[in-house]
Amino acid sequence: MTVASQVKQTIASLKGTKATLDAFYHVEQNEESRQLLENSSQQISQVIDSLENRVKVLEYEEPQYKGF
Repeated sequence: MTVASQVKQTIASLKGTKATLDAFYHVEQNEESRQLLENSSQQISQVIDSLENRVKVLEYEEPQYKGF
C-alpha cells in the first residue's frame, strides 16, 4: 500500500468521523456539548483539508500513484 493510498484511507475515515460528530450535533440538547461537537468537527475539517492538499503533493511528486 502506497503512502498516498494510506493518506486517502485516513481521509475517508476522518470524513466518517466528521459525519458522526455532525449527526450527534444535530440531536444534542446540551449547548456546551453542541459547542464541543462543532469545534471538533471544524478541527477535523481542517485536518481533512490539510491531508487532501498533501495527497495532491504526493501525486505530483509520484505521478505513478495518482488514482490509487
